[in-house]
Amino acid sequence: MGRRSQEDRDAITVEIGFALVSAALLAAAAFVAVTMTTVYFDLPRTAERVLVRIGAVVAAVVFVARLVDVLWGFPRPGSRRPAAAHRPQDPSQPSQPGRTSPDS
Repeated sequence: MGRRSQEDRDAITVEIGFALVSAALLAAAAFVAVTMTTVYFDLPRTAERVLVRIGAVVAAVVFVARLVDVLWGFPRPGSRRPAAAHRPQDPSQPSQPGRTSPDS
């Protein structure tokens, strides 16, 4: 395995940062969604504790799932296939930016 370029290291750093921030935001939203009922309803103390624990578990699962989802889709260093290679190109669009399509 060869050495990574600075561009590769920067891309990996940005992708990891994005994965962590988006996972944290989604986990916080999931926690709030589960535990919000304790604010609006007068629940027994035991029910509140159970909902907070369920919210923490759901938040942890959402965090890990989002982290894996984002990082799994990131292209591996050294792979020749760019991340968008699996998307078919729109034939109505020119193949090179700034140029017109031959049949336009």
